[in-house]
Amino acid sequence: MSTERRGGSRRTSRPQGSSSASAGRPRTQPGSGRSSSGRSGGGRGKPRAPRAGVPAGDPHRDVHVADGVRLQKVLAQAGLGSRRKCEELIAEGHVEVDGVLVTELGVRVDPASAVVHVDGMRIQLDASKLTLALNKPLGVVSTMSDPDGRPTVADLVKDRPERLFHVGRLDTDSEGLLLLTNDGELANRLSHPSYEVPKTYLVTVTGGEFHPRHGKQLVAGVELEDGPARMDKVRVVDAVPGTTMLEVVLHEGRNRIVRRMFDAVGFPVERLVRTRIGPIALGDLRAGRSRVLGRTELGTLMRAVQM
Repeated sequence: MSTERRGGSRRTSRPQGSSSASAGRPRTQPGSGRSSSGRSGGGRGKPRAPRAGVPAGDPHRDVHVADGVRLQKVLAQAGLGSRRKCEELIAEGHVEVDGVLVTELGVRVDPASAVVHVDGMRIQLDASKLTLALNKPLGVVSTMSDPDGRPTVADLVKDRPERLFHVGRLDTDSEGLLLLTNDGELANRLSHPSYEVPKTYLVTVTGGEFHPRHGKQLVAGVELEDGPARMDKVRVVDAVPGTTMLEVVLHEGRNRIVRRMFDAVGFPVERLVRTRIGPIALGDLRAGRSRVLGRTELGTLMRAVQM
């Protein structure tokens, strides 16, 4: 199957000489009244252009896998809705496989290797992979084991059978959002500085009145012992004499970076809570508890690291 343009629109076609029987793709779905192009008598289902953020694929490449699983079944199993609803998503041009727009209902894919996007959002097809949001309490070490016997994040998810990796760290005396996953590619991308996933913190500092010039100084950058560092955003949330609560956003992931930056401008950190990693928010998750990311949350997170 290949994808070509005709009359200003994009359609899906088979390689010359292949038949629907041999390819395993019926031209018309029985009883649906809809052709394999997904167009009904009312003209609905015009294929759409590929979405931004979806990996570019060879538009002439056939993504059909003869012994694979029908794409609409794969989407339904991934939680996109009923089989009929998933057929409509395909026919109306919402689904891309390995960067190729697919509008035929007979296409089969390998769920273990196919990269599927719906409206530009990556869909996790491997049911064995999961990602958790965890609210790390004070006093817990951001490792999966500790030679000194201190409590670790592994203790908070010990009932889960999966082998999980933590993404990012929080100091023992810091708290808030951590991500745990058994998806190695996702973990690597979230940890790699090239993807610049922003992290948001709620920080309480002491040291006198925090003036706008101090925020500008942190955004402009301060010099630390291991090189310069800067924040993306600094916003005062609340202030009482001698104490200020701020929301800060930065991409940096160096050890104790937030505390060291505030020390550099004369405002020691009294409390630090990470409230967001990229599009994932801590919300009302209680300290010590975790939750599995939903399909939409996971899709937005994967899109943030170009998966």
